[in-house]
Amino acid sequence: PKLSKGKQNAVTVAGGNGKGKELNQLNHPEGIFTDEKKNIFIADYWNHRIVGWKYNAKEGQIIAGGNGQGNRINQLSQPTDVIVDQQNHSIIIADRGNSRVVQWFNQNQQILIDNIFCYGLAMDKFGFLYVSDRTKNAVKRWKMGEYNNEGIVVAGGNGKGHELNQLSSPTFIFVDEEQSLYVSDRYNHRVMKWRKDAKEGTVVAGGNGKGENLNQLSVP
Repeated sequence: PKLSKGKQNAVTVAGGNGKGKELNQLNHPEGIFTDEKKNIFIADYWNHRIVGWKYNAKEGQIIAGGNGQGNRINQLSQPTDVIVDQQNHSIIIADRGNSRVVQWFNQNQQILIDNIFCYGLAMDKFGFLYVSDRTKNAVKRWKMGEYNNEGIVVAGGNGKGHELNQLSSPTFIFVDEEQSLYVSDRYNHRVMKWRKDAKEGTVVAGGNGKGENLNQLSVP
């Protein structure tokens, strides 16, 4: 149900027990993913781990990382986003501090994409993987299982800037049923929509400078 103004009653579904590293705590949660069973997967940034919280659980369980900050294959460093591949139930992680995208499957790990300053992840209904690249100011797409290439730029990639064909440090992304891509364009203080095969995007939120007015955003 839609929350009416003055009756904004929210329910805590993960964390809420102060900042920390216990299983009932989080420390700077970033991206989240919810599966069809209402399980929540959280990129627990400063704990360098991915935690999963079952529906109505009192604490989470470590799904990936949790072995200290580092670049070993069983470690994460400042993860920013996580998605679950519903086909094989593997976990795909934006391992930002290690500049790589990694896959965890039954405690087996592999690097999917290396040397990328990744932040946000998304997967469409065809199994294509989308990754925001903050250094290249672009969102790139890979076909599942084919990661030994640079990926295809599907948004931005025209240098850092505020034109409609540019992005400035893109963060979180979402792809809809029509393969349209929604991008949090952080330092342009806006959210952009890029249709499939488009050469430029359209502003769907913000874009009126950084601020707190209702038509503005601040580093989304």
